[in-house]
Amino acid sequence: QVRLVASGGDSVQAGGSLRLSCATSGLTYTTNVLAWFRQSPGKEREGVAAIYIVTNPSTTVYGDSVRGRFTISHEHAESTVYLQMNVLKPDDTAMYYCAAGRVFNLDSPTDFHYWGQGTQVTVSS
Repeated sequence: QVRLVASGGDSVQAGGSLRLSCATSGLTYTTNVLAWFRQSPGKEREGVAAIYIVTNPSTTVYGDSVRGRFTISHEHAESTVYLQMNVLKPDDTAMYYCAAGRVFNLDSPTDFHYWGQGTQVTVSS
């Protein structure tokens, strides 16, 4: 059984940094893409970053709005995927979700069949 537990959300000021964590268990060959999505009230769920964990080094992709500021990584020994977020902006305020699937595509949240519970990030100006 695949399980994802996200943590690390907090309230920070613009320009600050946060690191989100997502502890995983039960991953199989059908869940070798791990990703972070975010959603704020009234907006659609947005793909933030994804990592294909079977390649070495891992292959990553980022949403346009976070590229250059956010970094996704996977620590195999800890079965944890991280999202390092730097130079945070008020527009980054959202509930952040980690997800697992087999399609390396941030544009289609429905291709990710397993989701964590979400962790709130609030960035004040």
